Amino acid sequence: MRIGAHVDSTDPLAEAEARGAEVIQFFLADPQGWKAPQPREDADDLVKSEVDIFVHAPYVINVATGNNRIRIPSRKLLLAHAKAAAAIGAKGLIVHGGHVNAGEDIASGFDNWRKAFAYAESEGGFPLPILIENTAGGDNACARRFDALGRLWEALDGYEVGLCLDTCHAHAGGEDLTGIVDRVKGITGRIDLVHANGSKDGFDSGRDRHENFQSGQIDAALIAEIVRSAGAPAVCETPGGVTEHLADIAYLRENAA
Repeated sequence: MRIGAHVDSTDPLAEAEARGAEVIQFFLADPQGWKAPQPREDADDLVKSEVDIFVHAPYVINVATGNNRIRIPSRKLLLAHAKAAAAIGAKGLIVHGGHVNAGEDIASGFDNWRKAFAYAESEGGFPLPILIENTAGGDNACARRFDALGRLWEALDGYEVGLCLDTCHAHAGGEDLTGIVDRVKGITGRIDLVHANGSKDGFDSGRDRHENFQSGQIDAALIAEIVRSAGAPAVCETPGGVTEHLADIAYLRENAA
């Protein structure tokens, strides 16, 4: 079982060492911006590292929307981040499931996801796994409720697509965490990464606010059980820095093994 944390992108390998992390996740560009990632000077070190690397795509990406001014740049930016992530030896690129606008048929969002994969295929394909992450809020979200997640996976049938399961998002999104691993695998057939997060808010709050394991609204033992059952690497996206991450990582190592 490989466990780690989301870290600052300036010197991610140093951040991994400080946490004793076997896996790290970081951004390659401003998560709230539209700029494409630039080549990294530490690319060779990252490729050669024994630490498993995952990259999180910018939050602004929404390939599901019917708004052309967002959807089309999102497709291009997603592919750019995939290429940049592959260049540093990343094992996957995590991207949120996105949403359609109010009044739009959510079916169009699933079809737009299919078109995003078709666009990437026309440009040579994604060079690493794309891991769609379940999200916490929004009535028009494509990956909040698991019935929608099932429709999304049906739309993407024939393409190679992975899943990142976020415990905070599922809890806040109104999905019972008990038995969630079996339910998700029944839909997707796989879980490639777990975002092991507590939640500041209650069940079905729709609020994406992460918390450390011992302080949030999710039983820490349940988070550990999900990590154990998923059989996938786990990244803590919990608040704080090295000290807090060390505590959360240590909890998982002790209780999810």
